[in-house]
Amino acid sequence: MAYSTKQKDLILNVLKKYNKQFTIKDIYNEVKDFVGLTTIYRLVDKLVLDGIITKTIDNNITYYQYLEHCEHENHFYLKCEKCKTMIHVDCDCISELSKHIFSEHKFTPSREHIIITGLCEKCRK
Repeated sequence: MAYSTKQKDLILNVLKKYNKQFTIKDIYNEVKDFVGLTTIYRLVDKLVLDGIITKTIDNNITYYQYLEHCEHENHFYLKCEKCKTMIHVDCDCISELSKHIFSEHKFTPSREHIIITGLCEKCRK
């Protein structure tokens, strides 16, 4: 059963405002007067397991990214490799890609967590 606390709500509100990667230190700097570091680590680990945020490691630094919740099955995310911005996309084309992956490669992708990396329009210029 999921439960909510003031600390969890505060951290979730901080995470939702980021549209690019962040670190535990970033979160801590915003909530350190209200939430301890151990609580932040514990909650972030749970949010990763619940699929609310993603975790990546780059040059020995752990980064996290909030994934905007979507009720639609056909959605995915575009992540800029340069500025780290994450863009939520609702598009039926992902359904055809998922069918191809299943039929040709015998693999069922998790549609909630499809992230395509590349360069956003701003960083390409």
